[in-house]
Amino acid sequence: MHIKTFVAAAVGLGLVTLSACGSDSASDTDTGSGGKGSRTVTLVSHSSWAVSEDVLAAFEKQSGYQVKVLEDGDAGQAVNKAVLTKDNPQGDVFFGVDNTLLSRALDNGLFQPYEAKGLDQVGAEYQLDKDEHRVTPVDFGDICVNYDKQYFADHKLAPPATLDDLTEPAYKNLLVTENASTSSPGLGFLLGTAAKYGDDGWQDYWKKLKANGVKVVDGWEQAYNEEFSGSAGGKKARADRPLVVSYASSPPAEVIFADPKPKTAPTGVASGTCFRQIEFAGLLSNAKNAEGGKALIDFLISKRFQEDMPLNMFVYPVTEAAKVPAEFTQYGPAAKSPETMDPAKIAEHRDEWVTSWTSLVLK
Repeated sequence: MHIKTFVAAAVGLGLVTLSACGSDSASDTDTGSGGKGSRTVTLVSHSSWAVSEDVLAAFEKQSGYQVKVLEDGDAGQAVNKAVLTKDNPQGDVFFGVDNTLLSRALDNGLFQPYEAKGLDQVGAEYQLDKDEHRVTPVDFGDICVNYDKQYFADHKLAPPATLDDLTEPAYKNLLVTENASTSSPGLGFLLGTAAKYGDDGWQDYWKKLKANGVKVVDGWEQAYNEEFSGSAGGKKARADRPLVVSYASSPPAEVIFADPKPKTAPTGVASGTCFRQIEFAGLLSNAKNAEGGKALIDFLISKRFQEDMPLNMFVYPVTEAAKVPAEFTQYGPAAKSPETMDPAKIAEHRDEWVTSWTSLVLK
């Protein structure tokens, strides 16, 4: 998703990504590179992985495994590389495949079945592979249009609330979105419109958006930090687009990392524009340290990790017992009725839709 790295970029701060290596004196059973009997377990992820140091250390102490993290760029790039290397994988667990790419991973036999301990505490709506347990849900987030509150107050204009609103003349030349072929939120926004308007209606919707002056840029960072007037980066750059495709968790990020902290978020979410992303972890089919991988997956849905995750990766927990930070509840609650789509339908139409979208919107 993708869902997380925007936090750092939006406020000019970097998230701490953690690769915990083994101690100086490895145990007798540690082969160093993983394998049966190894005390090292390797997590392969997109570049947005982040966890608090003390939380990871507690898992390592309790389990006896040292966690090594390999980051492989954005989600699409990471999944593609994992598929290409599946016969001799880089690690034991892959984290970061979402529902927009899930069928690609499953159809290519990337994962082996494993029913994680604690899965009964994960919401049923997130368990998209519940019959075979090849992947375990870890987090979710909502791709939504964000708006600059100050702009709409200054112009005495109500911000848009729905996808239909974005095509109205009042919002002409105000929206910036990401390229659906190069950006995870851009693809999610396209899928949201396909879910809303159907196979026959989404292209007409995008024709209206294009006629209403939608601007398309390559990726989230450019859209949010350079084009969106409501972000910390956008204010510095004197950006002129008060509507942007981002995440429901963007407003709390703007508050948490601001100095001084504002009493209210400077940005809001158009709740009728959201598409839900769910991220998963899976035990790689040819994992050298399968037992360590299973323990790591159990950890990813444990209450401690699930409660640590929101303020590190700015996504929402899937474990029902996990408490959501107050900042999320106050400034960025999850969408109540987001658009969703079956991963099988995404797999069937994704490439076709992206090709059509590119011809329609960019040419």
